[in-house]
Amino acid sequence: MNDQLLAVVSQYGAPALFGIVTIAAIGVPLPITLLLIVAGSMISQGAMSLWGAIGAAGAGSVLGDQAGYAIGRWGGPAVVTKLSGLFGRRASLQTMEAKAKAWGGPGIFITRWLLSPLGPWINLVSGTARYPWHRFLFWDILGEITGAAVYISLGRFFSDRVMALSAVLSDLTWAIAALLAAVILGYQLLAHLRRPRVQ
Repeated sequence: MNDQLLAVVSQYGAPALFGIVTIAAIGVPLPITLLLIVAGSMISQGAMSLWGAIGAAGAGSVLGDQAGYAIGRWGGPAVVTKLSGLFGRRASLQTMEAKAKAWGGPGIFITRWLLSPLGPWINLVSGTARYPWHRFLFWDILGEITGAAVYISLGRFFSDRVMALSAVLSDLTWAIAALLAAVILGYQLLAHLRRPRVQ
């Protein structure tokens, strides 16, 4: 599938990039980081415009994120549970809503580009938790433009080492996610141990 997506982007350019990242932002698992890095490599070869690619990727991601938020807000918990089963992940809705509320705007921002596998789920639960839409939109735009600019620029500057760069960034993302999970679990464990025991 990666080869087919890359071929579509190389043939149709920014419009194809826009469409693919929109679909991925809604929740379909696609290799968007790799796609943005390859788009950067194409820019270095003169096959695509830098600002056109950043604009298309950013706008497509924001559109998909807004669709996810709307599904969560107006579809409600039942639709989110059904979608999580459809995509093969049954996450606890209450747990995800609590995380979305605790992380707030910075959590939305960081899941746009650094912890992007969590992005579609944060979109849905931000909607079900009724996180204010104008705040969601602000952090969403800021995060998606940052992510598009970072990954496309990296692909442009390291165009001869695209696959190696993609592998390193993928490993780094999961390492950061694991570290964040460890910090959260450690904090919860400490909070549990500090609670007074009922005799």
